[in-house]
Amino acid sequence: MAASYVWKHCNEEREERPPAAIVQFSNGKLRNADLVDFTLYRNTDLSNPRKKNRRILAAETDRLCYVGNNFGAEALKCNTLCKYYVGVLDKKTRIMNVHNVELFSMQPVIPGETVTEVDALENKNKSYREKVDSLIEAFGTNKQKRALSSRRLNQVGSEMLHSAVAKAAENVIQKKGLQALEEDVAQTEAQHEMSLLPCHADADKLEDVYLFDDIISPAEYEALEVPAQALKELSSEDILKMREDGSPQVLIQEIQCLPKDKESREHMARCLWYLKQLIKLSSQRRINLKFSLDEGCPRIVVNRFLKTFTMETFSDGRINNTIPSSMKTKIAAYALALLLHIGDFQVDLTLLHRDLHLTENKMLDVARSMRLKIAKKSVLASGDVMEDHKIGILELPLIVYNQRVERKKRKKMT
Repeated sequence: MAASYVWKHCNEEREERPPAAIVQFSNGKLRNADLVDFTLYRNTDLSNPRKKNRRILAAETDRLCYVGNNFGAEALKCNTLCKYYVGVLDKKTRIMNVHNVELFSMQPVIPGETVTEVDALENKNKSYREKVDSLIEAFGTNKQKRALSSRRLNQVGSEMLHSAVAKAAENVIQKKGLQALEEDVAQTEAQHEMSLLPCHADADKLEDVYLFDDIISPAEYEALEVPAQALKELSSEDILKMREDGSPQVLIQEIQCLPKDKESREHMARCLWYLKQLIKLSSQRRINLKFSLDEGCPRIVVNRFLKTFTMETFSDGRINNTIPSSMKTKIAAYALALLLHIGDFQVDLTLLHRDLHLTENKMLDVARSMRLKIAKKSVLASGDVMEDHKIGILELPLIVYNQRVERKKRKKMT
């Protein structure tokens, strides 16, 4: 018959002495308990019901000290949710004494450093990134510390910038109102689009809407006499060679229609040579005073291009005259206005946007901003194939486009 055992609960220890302690170490398991000295401390204020049950357990080894307590942020919550017991079996008397116990989580303590409850709570609320940054500050290499410092400076600068922009925007909205701001933005966009080229909307004649002198100044026109001489003397073989070399299609189309009259031919040649330089300019990223020097481009024309179609930027220790995308749009507007004077105020927008390397939508936007009528026309292309081309037509009175409606339609299509 199996031996019987009896268990006995030690109720008297609850009043005479504190519950026993069961410990767990945060950084591993205890291999040999004999090498650790444990000391239990209790609060001396026994009259205070909250403090009289507070305990601090200290464990000391040859290498490190550990501390655990049953109160504060680092205390185990399980002690307040339930009770724990440990049974000690006496094999001789066959009686198991059951004792009350408390669990303690032992945390390592580095000599010379004190961690308050506030510090422990702040450390617990830190994100993973912040904890890693703290480790880098304490134990990181010089390279890691420099990278951390640089990242923090950038973060502070970005936060300050966002805060300043948000505050400024909020002040402006409060002063003017959201609706008034939207109207100002729409008006500014419309003025920007119309500022591509001076437009005289109240003109009575088509040639006065976009004045020829605004496109090519009188001084430039006089300087074009010499370089335009080559275009006047082009033969059929020269035009065929230009087509094979990939010259601008709109330029070849107009050269084939050069008038026989000497004065008209001279005027057309100068305009086409200027148009050729505008198309060439549109394909450049930056230019200098040597632009188109091999074609004998007059200095006055180069200076006009630098002043009208470029922006000064500083790079590699020098000032460069670059051509941003906004300036390419302005070049397209000047080329379009010049072709209006050349081609009886009708322009093949399809050929022009191909020569300028712009998208068709961008070319149509320029035409609408210049208040041209957009029409379709079937044109015989290479290989005897009919193509639908977009034609820009200047008519009086000028068409007024609703900029917002056009933009919304374009967004819906995408």
